[in-house]
Amino acid sequence: MIVFLIYIAIFVAAYFLVKLSVHRATGDFTARKTVTFGDESAVRPNRIASVVSVLTIFLLWAAFTGSSWVPGFLHAPGPYTGDATFTYTAEADGVAPDDATVTIRVFPISQDVDAPEVDPGEGWAKNDSDAIGAWRSGLVRVDRNDDYGRDEGHTVVAVNGEPIAPGGEVLTDWGRVGMSPKGTLNVEPATGWQMEPIWLPPPEAVVSRMVEIARDGYRDSTLWEHLGWSLFRVIAGFFFGALVGIPLGYAMGLSDWFRGWFDPIVEFMRPVPPLALIPLVIIWAGIGETGKIILLFLAALWIMAIAARSGVSGVSISKVHAAYSLGASKAQIMRHVIIPNSLPDIFTGARVAMGVCWGTVVAAELVAAEKGAGMMIMVASKFQLTDIVIMGIILIGVIGFGIDMLMRWAERTLVPWKGRG
Repeated sequence: MIVFLIYIAIFVAAYFLVKLSVHRATGDFTARKTVTFGDESAVRPNRIASVVSVLTIFLLWAAFTGSSWVPGFLHAPGPYTGDATFTYTAEADGVAPDDATVTIRVFPISQDVDAPEVDPGEGWAKNDSDAIGAWRSGLVRVDRNDDYGRDEGHTVVAVNGEPIAPGGEVLTDWGRVGMSPKGTLNVEPATGWQMEPIWLPPPEAVVSRMVEIARDGYRDSTLWEHLGWSLFRVIAGFFFGALVGIPLGYAMGLSDWFRGWFDPIVEFMRPVPPLALIPLVIIWAGIGETGKIILLFLAALWIMAIAARSGVSGVSISKVHAAYSLGASKAQIMRHVIIPNSLPDIFTGARVAMGVCWGTVVAAELVAAEKGAGMMIMVASKFQLTDIVIMGIILIGVIGFGIDMLMRWAERTLVPWKGRG
């Protein structure tokens, strides 16, 4: 929640700062224009906003993981480390209450630290010590070295002068001291706002791991082999899905019989997530490469069919009538009217289908894959190697974004008439 609020605050501040500076510097009043859509749309991606957006995400990531890539003053409060103390008051049968001090050494979890040595003191309640890792908590049996144990009615009744009972707690400057239902003290140092590396490692840890895997490989394969296999599966599944889906969509858009026959099937399968088909694909095609490509084929098939059908159905009937009036045959209308006017919708569907395939390939590679980005993520998650998991996610996102940009370029090149009526 804190990260979300900071992100919203940065977004609002950057928006007003950029808008104010641009307005004063250029006197630009285009924002007051009436926005139109289509080829003449006035809405374009603001490059400054894109750069600030990416930098904001990186800075938040670095700040809440204590990254060495950003100055220390930008770091969110981290977990408490160092030596902390608290005093407990104990009671026992037949003796006066006594106080003792417990020293807790809180150390970074990447280190192995022993408890500090302390002077036991002169009372029957002896000073004690323990070591606890940052982001961790631990039970401290303060009675273990006292002269009177639990058999003699040893009970802790106060911490730092504040009364405490089973289920209660006392807050300190460095954390909290609670009491379990059985009367054992539970010490929990303050965790701060930073994320523990096992949940979210800093950016430099992810980059270091990527360099290591690119150099040495992972699970007997190089990083490029893993990414290459994922890319191959996605392209193969998308290719066959488009190869079948586009003609099917054209047939549904041009023939009422085909529309009536296949529409129930397409509309039934469209909302079914590809992940739900994994058990059937395994039963029918096994766990080899064929099964994975079939799963991606099914992920792309229905999207491409609907996109082609929508493209054909959206062709203006006035263009068809104009072509007929000029003496065009059905084949010429198909070639010069239907296909060109349906290509924009098909390219849009292709971009969506490719995104769905990239989202499905990870799940497809969870099934007995020996290579692939999804396999890396799956295996790393079993051993809580979060840096590899995040590395795989980032690489999949970057490659998917690159493919989307390539398809946008192809659309601008091959369909320059999009949005021109």
